[in-house]
Amino acid sequence: MDTFGLLLHGLSVAMDPMILFYALVGVTLGTAVGVLPGIGPALTVALLLPVTYGLDPAGSIIMFAGIYYGGMYGGSTTSILLNTPGESASIVTAIEGNQMARKGRGGPALATAAIGSFVAGLIATLLLAFLAPQVVKLALTLGPREYFALMVLAFVTVSATFGDSTLRGLTSLFIGLALACVGIDGLTGAARLTFGVPQLMDGIEVTTMAVALFALGEAFAVAGQHAPEDGMHKVKGRVWMTKEDWKRSWKPWLRGTFIGFPIGSMPAGGADVASFLSYATERKCARRPEEFGQGAIEGVAGPEAANNAAAAGTLVPLLTLGLPTTATAAIMLAGFQQFGLQPGPLLFVMNAELVWGLIASLLIANIMLVVLNLPLIGLWIRLLSIPKPWLYGGIMLFATLGTIGVNPSPVELGMLIMFGIMGYGMRLFGYPVAPVVVGLILGPMAEQQLRRALSIAQGDWMTLVSTPVSAILLLISALFLIVPMIMRLRGGGEVLRQVAGDSD
Repeated sequence: MDTFGLLLHGLSVAMDPMILFYALVGVTLGTAVGVLPGIGPALTVALLLPVTYGLDPAGSIIMFAGIYYGGMYGGSTTSILLNTPGESASIVTAIEGNQMARKGRGGPALATAAIGSFVAGLIATLLLAFLAPQVVKLALTLGPREYFALMVLAFVTVSATFGDSTLRGLTSLFIGLALACVGIDGLTGAARLTFGVPQLMDGIEVTTMAVALFALGEAFAVAGQHAPEDGMHKVKGRVWMTKEDWKRSWKPWLRGTFIGFPIGSMPAGGADVASFLSYATERKCARRPEEFGQGAIEGVAGPEAANNAAAAGTLVPLLTLGLPTTATAAIMLAGFQQFGLQPGPLLFVMNAELVWGLIASLLIANIMLVVLNLPLIGLWIRLLSIPKPWLYGGIMLFATLGTIGVNPSPVELGMLIMFGIMGYGMRLFGYPVAPVVVGLILGPMAEQQLRRALSIAQGDWMTLVSTPVSAILLLISALFLIVPMIMRLRGGGEVLRQVAGDSD
């Protein structure tokens, strides 16, 4: 069956009333958490992991993807009206969007952000549908050496590419890899690092780790902050665009889409990088460069299209190779594994209906998001009036009850609290959280592929670089490790720090 046929079959799956309901819940929650500063898609998906344990796998995963898309949409609202990005990918939007709001043009800024997100999401989802099968065909030819090299690339890019310090990122990664060793060794059957605790025989639950680091850790971190809040700029006039606004926006929408999608698909990509590159491109291409910094609509249209296209691009390595390139993708990978599903080439063979239903539902989710965002802006703004103590107190209660509901064990509760405190400490001292989760999820798979490759080669370590693909992937990993160090030494650390958010 060709891609068109598979996509049409996916649309028939996505039109199921329950699937539509899950998609609607996902995009609504995603928009809400995108609007609320400090609460990103990763935190929300982590919170919902224990709640969705007993639900339909297809519906739950579609809901997670809807949250990811919705978070990209919603983040622009507070960036424009409050100058406070709801999530890290909307940092760039605040530069021009808030200036437009200050001049009474908040309505057109919100409109171009919403329509640009729709256009980009639609095109990028179609690109995902046509590109994913080609990547799957390539992935089916890879052996243990190549898969191990791919996972090394994922480890390096997630932990060492962005942030203040490569050492801190790698330290977080090694914490995750160490925790991944807890439990029964799949090869020998020996217990590792269990310390005589029976509950640790099955290893550390990814769900518990994710909820603790992202939800409890974030709640503790926010509780320790006393940051003053900026004033809000009300939307004046109609929430729509003039003919001139349309003329100035459509090209940035397209440019942002075709910048964001490939960047999101790359291991070192992500929505943050895509939005920065899009903004830089629009400044160079603008007919009125003097307006940038003063409220240029191109500076809103391009980055918003880019970060939504990047969200779709992120799903390419996740679905086809099982490699998460962002924090949210890592939590979504945990969601797949929770239902006994392993993203990768075989997912398209064994669970084709789920995959194509997911891709098709993203097309429908984009339409839902346009309907939700423009007419209901007033409702989303009211969410900002929720007191932070209530909000984060509710998050902590929800996280604890959800985790205990899935695994009612004092040991599990103890690990939840312990890892929550660890997440707070990591944020306090500038250690990224996402590499811990990535290490915990991919660590066992990387170990398995490494052992398999060495077993085939009878212990010869040179086998890891004996094929062109594995050698090139390991070389790219080395470059991703070295180049950021050089950039920091040459003064590029501030830029890297800005795109180091874990909330996407």
